[in-house]
Amino acid sequence: MRVQVIVHPLFQPLTDGQETVEVEGRKVKECLAALVRRYPTMKEALFDRRGGLRNWVEIYCNDKSTYPEELDYAVADGDQLRIIPVAIGGG
Repeated sequence: MRVQVIVHPLFQPLTDGQETVEVEGRKVKECLAALVRRYPTMKEALFDRRGGLRNWVEIYCNDKSTYPEELDYAVADGDQLRIIPVAIGGG
């Protein structure tokens, strides 16, 4: 499946300034793995040491949250994934 990954401006320096990257995959984890193969520095930005998404990263598929499936969320040909950093904190 061909999927477009829309990269948030915060992460664009890690993708050589690319806002949109086309990848192949059937699940979010496969798409993000393809993104990391192309841009290895994205791995540390997106994933924790155990391979899960960092707690401040949200993935949306066609403007719908992939939570709770997240990495196991199925995608279809032509879908758009958005990588969104979530503001965490309080005060």
